[in-house]
Amino acid sequence: MRSTFLPFALPDIGDEEIAAVEEVLRSGWITTGPKVRQFEREFAEYVGANYAIAVNSCTAAMHLALEAIGLQRGDLVITTPYTFAATAEVIRYFDAIPVFVDIEPKTLNINVEQLAEAVKALIRDEGRRTGDGEVKRWLPPALRDKVESLGRLKAILPVHIAGHPCDLDAIYDIAAEYGLAVIEDAAHALPTRYRGHLVGSSSLRNSVSPKQSFPHLTCFSFYATKTLTTGEGGMIVTDDEKLAERCQVMSLHGISKDAWKRYTAEGSWYYEIIAPGYKYNLTDIAAAIGLVQLRKVERMWERRREIARRYTEAFSQYPELEVPTVDAEAEHSWHLYLLRLNLERLKISRNQFIEELRARNIGTSVHFIPLHLHPYYRETYGYQPDDFPVAYREYQRVISLPIYSKMSDEDVEDVISAVCHLVKHYGK
Repeated sequence: MRSTFLPFALPDIGDEEIAAVEEVLRSGWITTGPKVRQFEREFAEYVGANYAIAVNSCTAAMHLALEAIGLQRGDLVITTPYTFAATAEVIRYFDAIPVFVDIEPKTLNINVEQLAEAVKALIRDEGRRTGDGEVKRWLPPALRDKVESLGRLKAILPVHIAGHPCDLDAIYDIAAEYGLAVIEDAAHALPTRYRGHLVGSSSLRNSVSPKQSFPHLTCFSFYATKTLTTGEGGMIVTDDEKLAERCQVMSLHGISKDAWKRYTAEGSWYYEIIAPGYKYNLTDIAAAIGLVQLRKVERMWERRREIARRYTEAFSQYPELEVPTVDAEAEHSWHLYLLRLNLERLKISRNQFIEELRARNIGTSVHFIPLHLHPYYRETYGYQPDDFPVAYREYQRVISLPIYSKMSDEDVEDVISAVCHLVKHYGK
């Protein structure tokens, strides 16, 4: 057993990041400035997108993306309940309605067959006017008698859970057919690849849907536990110039473009407010960390991929465990390693399994408690646990194991040893 506690996650921060922050502090320019613009340029180049807008969180990124597509009160946005709070709460910022679609059991991403059914039902004017059963099926229970008062279906907000890409072929096809926006929650998805292309890249969009047009933005997270960290931070990428400009303006109080330059030698004191924007700008301090992290993002990914390989090799031999699925067209970022317990083969529950790992000094987490189980969504929309049976079932048996690039080989072996010991001890 380990003598010290292994945290669930640690950022891979070293002397280079510290030196980069020191350089910014000594420069005298510590808020949004030249480092942020450099970070945006280099991130866009790395991902392969035309535009990148740095903000202070992925929550801010998704909020700005929804604002840019014109989301209004009462409008509908389809997403998944199997995600963190931010994915749906940004929809509620507009007093718009999150419409949940269940997940598929292998990757835990949104079920695209159900997504297609939901879109087809919710987009039909005749069904909306009459409030037929197929429309009501997809609406939150508390809103099923209020169909006529709801707005339009505006967007799909898929989540690349744990770093495994969603079925983007299907999602882009649905969006193009029905004229919907796609805003990808890629908080876990750097560097995730789909059919050989990075999530967020122009080449991915063009390869999957070369002749299809729909509003499209991808949102990344740079939170402390993420695969690239700036402490707090996020990025919006898009190929649409108008969407990019709107996000840029709204990220800093709705002030006209490049207002930050007003304190530079080439800037002007004059600025104009063109919309009631937000305070979502990233700082140069954070961007300096991000620039260093970006240069080693592939190296950190390779290490996580190796840890995932070792976990899967060790755990695959036990029928008590289910290892993550990786589809043939996917390259997983391995932000999370979601191990699932086959509870019918164990004498203890998932929660007890977690406590036993903690007793052996192994930190874990659970991703995620589905949104429809939380008090706000239960009370506001009338959800019951079994309304999304796959999300509910998988949540009850999932454990997130430590997987980060600072882990030593000994750390990895300690996790494997602890999990295997518990399976052998508590297996039926």
